[in-house]
Amino acid sequence: MKRLILLATTAVVLASGANAAERTKFEFWYGLTGDLGEVVAKHCQLFNQSQDKYEAVCTGQGGYDKAEQNTIAAYRSKQHPTIVQIYDAGTVNFMLSGAIYPATKFANDYKLDIDWKSYFPGIANYYATSTGEMWSFPYNSSTAVFYWNKEAFAKIGKTEAPKTWAEFGEDLKAMKAAGVPCGFAFDFDSWMDLEQFSATNSIPVATLDNGYGGLGAELAFNKTAFVDHMKDFKSWLDAGYAKIQTKQMGKDVVQAFADGTCAATITSIANHGTVHNTQAKDLKWDVAMMPVIDAAKRTNSMVGGASLWVMEGKSPAEYEAAAAFLKYVTAPDTGEKYIAENTGYIPVTTKGYELLKADGFYKDPKRVNRDIAIASLTASEVTPLSRGIRLGNFTSIRAELRSELEAAFTGQKDMQAAIDSVVERGNQILRRYEQTYKGVALP
Repeated sequence: MKRLILLATTAVVLASGANAAERTKFEFWYGLTGDLGEVVAKHCQLFNQSQDKYEAVCTGQGGYDKAEQNTIAAYRSKQHPTIVQIYDAGTVNFMLSGAIYPATKFANDYKLDIDWKSYFPGIANYYATSTGEMWSFPYNSSTAVFYWNKEAFAKIGKTEAPKTWAEFGEDLKAMKAAGVPCGFAFDFDSWMDLEQFSATNSIPVATLDNGYGGLGAELAFNKTAFVDHMKDFKSWLDAGYAKIQTKQMGKDVVQAFADGTCAATITSIANHGTVHNTQAKDLKWDVAMMPVIDAAKRTNSMVGGASLWVMEGKSPAEYEAAAAFLKYVTAPDTGEKYIAENTGYIPVTTKGYELLKADGFYKDPKRVNRDIAIASLTASEVTPLSRGIRLGNFTSIRAELRSELEAAFTGQKDMQAAIDSVVERGNQILRRYEQTYKGVALP
């Protein structure tokens, strides 16, 4: 990724062509950090330079979790921003917070001409209500894809990525016999291991259509094919076909793939540019859709990333400024194209995608097949089990799963027992959340 050098890392307060005091200011808080955070900060700078009426005061919060926590705390003290970037897992928390100015209503009130139908269904459904109304503005979107080393697979006579998990298991066995030291790098991430696996195979994570049907949902993944899926991972680890790769162990899955340590991994399409920029010399690789249980029954993968939420309690002048900003950062040319060119994220609308194709974006050698992610997100009509997950405090449930999977993969626990423990504690989290919002219906 091209590194963007900024004069300020935590806040961008730039005004050009007019005195800053003459502008209407509003605050935007974002969760992305590092190079991706700099891309967001630069986006603010570009907006401020594009006109002289409004000024976005953009402040990084040091991570998605902190962005959510800080915004909730700030709202209680009436010191909250006008717009905040919240990741996918925080969707239901913000929908029920009472602190949100719904996106469709905001767009109508402030004359934002947005073609809601242009959003890819796999993206729109994650951030929409049960009646299809959008409550936030999709901004940086991704999904999980399969990264594979062409030379390693060529050693077993393969020129295409595996389409099913069973096929991949056979490939790993063959690569081990062919002298490939590590066929697969994985970690304990819920988004890849549980959520994407369940979506692409139309398997429930929870009852009530993964929580979309109400706050009474209960976790169900301890009784699905997910358990056997994780047992397969454990058998590959034990046989020496795969390796656990985490930052705590010195190298994450992206690094392990990019430097040639392991022949395959599953991670976000947002890491596509990172692999290109950090790969070992002459590494030949590509991306494909994730393997599934049955290739003939593949359903769409799930969106990741974050969206932009407008907060209640601000002045009409601030909202007018926010509307101008949202128009700029979500437009196909000044928004989607900018994000795609400077990150590994994908366009969120068909208009943005067509614009990139027309500009030859996907013909660039460093971007070839990056739109595999879009093929994955649109692999089927969105189903009740592939549209998303709407569970309260889902971040805490993800943390429980990570902890228990680590215990199972390191031999401290039986896999079924570990996953049963996640479901038991996760359901306790859901019941507490349900009590907190007793009598409140999901929008």
